[in-house]
Amino acid sequence: MSERMIGHDEAWRIWRAAIAGERMHHGWILAGREGLGKASFARAAAAELVAEPGVPQPPVEAHPDILTLFPLPANDDEAKKRDEGKPYQLKRSISVDQVRALQRRLTTRPTLGRRRAVIIDSADLLEKSAVNALLKSLEEPPVGTFFLLVVHALGRLLPTVRSRCTVVRFHPLSASDVSRALDHAAPELDTETRKGALAVAGGSPGAALAFAAQDLGKAQALFARIVEHGDPDLSLRGALAGALGARPDRERIAAAIEAARMTVVGALDRVDDAAKVRLVEVHARLVRLAGEAPIYNFDPSMLTMEIGSLLASAAPTREGAR
Repeated sequence: MSERMIGHDEAWRIWRAAIAGERMHHGWILAGREGLGKASFARAAAAELVAEPGVPQPPVEAHPDILTLFPLPANDDEAKKRDEGKPYQLKRSISVDQVRALQRRLTTRPTLGRRRAVIIDSADLLEKSAVNALLKSLEEPPVGTFFLLVVHALGRLLPTVRSRCTVVRFHPLSASDVSRALDHAAPELDTETRKGALAVAGGSPGAALAFAAQDLGKAQALFARIVEHGDPDLSLRGALAGALGARPDRERIAAAIEAARMTVVGALDRVDDAAKVRLVEVHARLVRLAGEAPIYNFDPSMLTMEIGSLLASAAPTREGAR
């Protein structure tokens, strides 16, 4: 197994047994928390699915029989950045127009073989009307077409979609597997950044890589100090604002909230029962904040202060006791 397929042995066993069988199900849900490698699995699995003996196969990104739906650039300026190879912002959802354009392509036969794979990354981001449109394809799939839906929160997916798919669950990787994945994907990391990335990973290579890519080492150290000692004079929260920057983008905010959440998780084993109650409450509020941040137009500085204040409320100080 290649390095890009680290972990998830059971998922691979289920998938390969299905490919080898006589009647493979046409719809697959790859379910688990974000950052576990479900999208990477989907791409590698799709490549195995469409491959034909003796037929040269192009890379997944350029394969005519592997179609992927994901949010488009947020606007024309962001599309221009994409075309220039620069970082760019995405829309917050996958539109019904994208699904309908996909369905028009499904009226043709696969190009290089007998099978075609459709990857949706992620189905959590489908607009309601897009889900309804997709249902038509799941109910009457074109011959030779197979759907792989990456899903981060299975409970939010419509039962009508779940009932038409085989669900494969993805679980957090072991610490050693996360370490291997991080070393493979980012071998250039310095010791401090690598240590911080592994500390907040929680079994998720994606979370570790997001942390590393966003250079959140200073912020994570401040998270840990606030949780342990509180921040009665607001100085640590001020330093946190400097560490995250004046205008952090959505990706940086999301990675910071995840790092804060995992800092709270890591503190649970070191505190008494009273402190655990506070940490669990803060954890729940950070999870809620992570869900709200991509939807609402929060002021970045206020959002940074909110993260710091939540962590301070978990500390064994008068601020936390309140």
